[in-house]
Amino acid sequence: MSTPPTIRSFREMERKLRRDAPVVTLFSGGLDSAYLLLWLRDNGFTDIHAVSIDLAESETSDQKAELAEALGAKLHILDCQEEFARDFVAPAISAQAVYLDLHPVSSTLSRPLIAQRATELAERLGAQAVIHTANRSQNTLRRLNGALRLLNYSGLYGSPYDLEPVDRDDKQAALAAAGVDLLKDRSVSGDSNLWCREFESGILDDPENHRVPGDLFRWSSVRAGVAPSEISIGIESGIPVAVDGRPMTLVELIAELNQRVGAYGIGRYSGLEHLDNGEKVLELREMPAAWILLRTYRHIEAACLDAELLREKQHLEQVWVREALEGRWFGDLRLALQTFMDNCALRTTGNVTWELHTGGADTRSIVAPRSLYLRDRERWEEQSIAAESSAHALFAPATV
Repeated sequence: MSTPPTIRSFREMERKLRRDAPVVTLFSGGLDSAYLLLWLRDNGFTDIHAVSIDLAESETSDQKAELAEALGAKLHILDCQEEFARDFVAPAISAQAVYLDLHPVSSTLSRPLIAQRATELAERLGAQAVIHTANRSQNTLRRLNGALRLLNYSGLYGSPYDLEPVDRDDKQAALAAAGVDLLKDRSVSGDSNLWCREFESGILDDPENHRVPGDLFRWSSVRAGVAPSEISIGIESGIPVAVDGRPMTLVELIAELNQRVGAYGIGRYSGLEHLDNGEKVLELREMPAAWILLRTYRHIEAACLDAELLREKQHLEQVWVREALEGRWFGDLRLALQTFMDNCALRTTGNVTWELHTGGADTRSIVAPRSLYLRDRERWEEQSIAAESSAHALFAPATV
């Protein structure tokens, strides 16, 4: 049986935490994490450390620094973009990590990295706790708690919003009364990183009525006057490495594709995702780079891998997704599955050229140096028939 988190309410923080000992909080710069800092400050905590993991999110470092200073916390911004791309996004690409064919996983990938870096900071500081701000209508709750548990973090951890949620208007009012008005215009809850911009809650609460303001999207807004164009993406041993023949780091490549592919209105997703007890919540995403990279990868896999291997891989992909979604990124099964995915990735090398047009894209070229595809079907048929006829002739019984 898994060990439950040790902090699940504000009352528990009052009872279990010392006011003069270090506390680490996960800090996104959003409403929930800002209110947590305010609560800690107003309740006499004197050694508050807000850790922000820089994954190329929408909020700027200056915005976060201003908020943390206003709320009495020391801000730690850790740049983990390259690590996130290499150790979390790349494995998700090779695993074709798409939730139930609805949307590529996104914040699922960032939570284990955030938990890992937060625990390292907490251990360096001798902190008594790592506190986050997920609530029970957010899947982040089980992913962060699961990661912290599997990392064997020895301090207290969890979210006070789990058992003691605070109304959004009440949080905004409390912050405004403290002179913090930076968050007053937000109508949805958002999460962003270099791989995805994700939206939920607020005006998006109701799946039966969720018209999205156009200005919510940044990457996938159709650019005026955009004309069809070609783009070529190269993959080596399972890693995207080039656009139009230009070598790039994965961070650079994702950023370029988000802009170039997004300019055609490509890469928006909406879907219902399950909570712990099976209820579903609506989430919206824009992921232009993911849209094209996952398709590119699948085309190159199809060119390089045996069909039976691909069939088995497709089954295991959803097991990989399940383990990551349920907060078991550091668990034995997800790690074992990754070994299988990595072995398939070693043979996945090639290049796909696409023609981009408003609303979609079509392949124009699929090239793999060690491929299984035919380039001349008629010639292959002739050679196949000739080989079969020759074999029959060789083993046919002699006539007298």
